[in-house]
Amino acid sequence: MTPRAFLVSGLLVGLLAGCAAFLVATWAGEPAVEAAIAREGGHDHAAGTPEHTHDPAEEEVVSRSTQRTWGLLTGSVAVGVALGGLLALGAAAAVGRLGPLRPGPTAALVAGAGFVSVALVPFLKYPALPPGVGSAETIGSRTALYFTFVAVSVAAAVLAVLVARRLLATQGGYAAVLVGTALYLLVVVGVAVLLPGPASAGDVPADLLWSFRRGSLLTLLALWGVLVLGLAGAVDRLGRQESALRARRELAASL
Repeated sequence: MTPRAFLVSGLLVGLLAGCAAFLVATWAGEPAVEAAIAREGGHDHAAGTPEHTHDPAEEEVVSRSTQRTWGLLTGSVAVGVALGGLLALGAAAAVGRLGPLRPGPTAALVAGAGFVSVALVPFLKYPALPPGVGSAETIGSRTALYFTFVAVSVAAAVLAVLVARRLLATQGGYAAVLVGTALYLLVVVGVAVLLPGPASAGDVPADLLWSFRRGSLLTLLALWGVLVLGLAGAVDRLGRQESALRARRELAASL
């Protein structure tokens, strides 16, 4: 199997994953976003003064209806395609390097490790907040902290895989997985303790906060679920096709 075949499969799976994430975000996430925006607008209006005048610069550059349809679809598909391509190339590099694992399970393992290190663990440390929480300065610092923790999580996952791969030949698969998992958890938990905690949601109602975070998590699960299962299935199909082609060539050569 060539890296090009992996990449094409990953891009197609990423397209499907992005569409799935868009559907789930529209169903589970957008109602909470709308409620947060309406609440933010109400607070701004209540905090205003009679001298406040309308500033044309405050108008939306892109309408909200466009944001929640074409904007959300474009962003979801772009993220899905990018992740699908990266995970496919990672799977192509990992095939044959993780002991006796077949290509399909190898791809699933790579995508699953990506989900844990890139999406799940950073979300647990810095869960999503609805619009209107914090000033521009605090939003910038929160974003920097989030991506710093993502980088640490990914680096810890790569280190864990390298250590586990070294142990695979001498200690066996179970020991390698346990040591790699323990190493990853040790690094991310230690860094999570050292980094500042998640930002306060202020006076955001608990039901709105829960609804927003639930929608965000469901969207992540839809995106990565399709990536993990779809990439494993696509790579497994590529392996079967390559085996069948090799068998036909051997049969033709023997005739």
